[in-house]
Amino acid sequence: MPNVPKAPEPAPTRSWYPVVGLSWLIPGGGHFLLKRPGRGGLLAACVVLMFLLGLMMRGAMFQPQTGDILTTIIYCGGFVGDLASGLLYLLSIWLGYAQPDMAGHVHDYGTKFLVAAGLLNVLAMVDAYEIAIGKKD
Repeated sequence: MPNVPKAPEPAPTRSWYPVVGLSWLIPGGGHFLLKRPGRGGLLAACVVLMFLLGLMMRGAMFQPQTGDILTTIIYCGGFVGDLASGLLYLLSIWLGYAQPDMAGHVHDYGTKFLVAAGLLNVLAMVDAYEIAIGKKD
C-alpha cells in the first residue's frame, strides 16, 4: 500500500477564538497574543491611524438602513465595515461621535477612511486566524 499523507486536522476552536476575538476588539491584539509584536504593532498603527484620520476628516459613521437593494448594501455594508474596527468604533460611539452626513469631498474621504480601517482590521483578523491554526508562519 502506498504511503498516502493524511489531511491535517483542524485546530481546536478554543485555540483560535481568543486570538480572533482579541484581533477584532483591539487591532493587532491577536498578533501580540501570538508573540508577533512587529506585525501586531504595524497593523495596530495602520488601523488606528486610518481610523483617526477618518475622524479628523469628520467622516460619517454608517447606521444600518434598509430600502432598495443598493441602499441596503451600502448602509449595512458600511456599518459592518465601521463595526469591524472594534474598540475604536465602540469608543467613538460611546463618547458621542455622530457626524451628520454632510456634502463635501473631505467628509466623504473621511467616511471611506473609517470603513477602510475596519476592512484592514478584518484582514488582520484573518492573518491572526491563519497563524493560530498553523496555516501560516
